[in-house]
Amino acid sequence: MAAADVTSPRLQTTTYAVLFAVTAGHLINDTLQALLLSIYPLLRDLHNLSFAQVGFITLAFQATASVLQPLIGHYTDKKPFPYSLPVAPALSLIGLVVVGLAHSYGMILVGATLIGLGSSIFHPEASRLARLSSGGRFGFAQSLFQVGGNFGTSIGPLLAAFFVVPHGQGSVAWLALLALFSIAVLSYAAKWYAHHLSPKGGPKRAHVIPPNPLPRRMIVTSLVVLLCLMFSKFLYTSSMSSFYTFYLIDTFGLSPKEAQIDLFIYLAAFAAGTLLGGPIGDRIGRKAVIWFSVLGALPFTLALPYANHFWTVVLSIPIGFILASAFSAMLVYAQELMPGRVGMISGLFFGVAFGIAAAGAALLGMVADATSIGFVFHICSFLPAIGLLAMFLPNRKQLAAAQGAG
Repeated sequence: MAAADVTSPRLQTTTYAVLFAVTAGHLINDTLQALLLSIYPLLRDLHNLSFAQVGFITLAFQATASVLQPLIGHYTDKKPFPYSLPVAPALSLIGLVVVGLAHSYGMILVGATLIGLGSSIFHPEASRLARLSSGGRFGFAQSLFQVGGNFGTSIGPLLAAFFVVPHGQGSVAWLALLALFSIAVLSYAAKWYAHHLSPKGGPKRAHVIPPNPLPRRMIVTSLVVLLCLMFSKFLYTSSMSSFYTFYLIDTFGLSPKEAQIDLFIYLAAFAAGTLLGGPIGDRIGRKAVIWFSVLGALPFTLALPYANHFWTVVLSIPIGFILASAFSAMLVYAQELMPGRVGMISGLFFGVAFGIAAAGAALLGMVADATSIGFVFHICSFLPAIGLLAMFLPNRKQLAAAQGAG
């Protein structure tokens, strides 16, 4: 049974309590991830790390999620596992405690890997549950779910700046207690999810399959284009999330606390952009949103390496806002290409996103060690140009015509 595709009268209205619960879980999940990213300057100083070693910390937790998420999504398409949701923050809690108490680089990598494992379990089922509780407003639900994660990502630097930096590495372990709240919230959401998968609580075993599936060539071409666009988006955002604070410190002489606040501004703009991408795609079509959300950032990314501190912060706002609107539109577009495979598509896209960010962070870290952090931002400024590939995505009329001909 494809849980997210099941429809019945009881599921035609958006179930806000569940949608907000899974969004809150996403917020905390990504807050804890961002907290790890945000304490990189602290960890570098305490453990004498190179930029490459910093990049490999990102690789440790994001590569775990990248590999496992598509596999978990594929498995749960066939056999949904609602109660895996509260397991995810439990693993993240353990991971952050390990990082907080770590006295070696190896222990930091172990903690980062546990955080990645938690994310790999969380995202496929949580994304499916967001769709199931959407009442048919798939773009809206996915955007709300994503904005929870992105808002959590923006909170991480503030926690680092105002709590971890003043109190030291050990304070990370105390912030991991946020995961306890997430366990409680996701346990409620998992209960609702399990209830609606059962014959008594929800629809009986039913599998909704499109009467006229799209041609395989169109599906493959569209997925390849989407993955290329994701490469552009997430490699650039990886440069910002992993190295923006270092760029600000090295280029403008900012303190770590000041750099964390500037990172928060970028991430807050990113969160705001996420909220709009899905609903707008519901109205005007997802291809138009995808076009704008990748290629539209290009003028701003090209200007950023040449700007002073004030204009760097100003430019980071439209960059974050525009790039953020892409993911929800891409994900729902892909889900509509392959209905019935929501878990696999969600796991694949979240996994690819994590994988690109992981490999990108390690690669960019090595480039920064060999050249400079400024050079990294120069080469990354051209990445949004890959958005031109969006011209090869079929629009609504082309998709409808292909379905009719199928």
